[in-house]
Amino acid sequence: MSTDSHETTVPRGALAMVAGLVGIALAMTAGFRIAQLPPTASPVAERTAGQVAMVDSKMLRFTDRADGGVLIERIGDTPAVIEPGQQTGFVRGVMRGMARDRRMRGIGNEPPFRLTSWANGGLSLDDPSTGRVVELNGFGSDNRAAFAALLDKGPTT
Repeated sequence: MSTDSHETTVPRGALAMVAGLVGIALAMTAGFRIAQLPPTASPVAERTAGQVAMVDSKMLRFTDRADGGVLIERIGDTPAVIEPGQQTGFVRGVMRGMARDRRMRGIGNEPPFRLTSWANGGLSLDDPSTGRVVELNGFGSDNRAAFAALLDKGPTT
């Protein structure tokens, strides 16, 4: 009978590299904090600083339908429906995140969201009741178009 000892160890070189990376990350973080460098600009801050004009805006309420579609009540305009399979995945995903934020704050689904097109080509969806803003340009042209259509005539029933 042989009792071989199979000790598993991490090479010293690998440990030294990990420790070095952690040290560099901590040093850089401390350096940025001490130097009080401003955080990267957000699209909202850039629009404010550049006085970018709003091109169009609609107040919207979103409701899931039993058939998988999404009913969009456009305040002061005709309602729109996105039928099942027509970009509902992205619209549902964005709205699910916005609704989660509202639930955490105890806000119902009655207050509308605001969809805004900006002169610099930006498109944003914001929730005036929570202050949360989603910049829709960062999700690709097809996903952006799913919301941009709601500013125009949009999909209808």
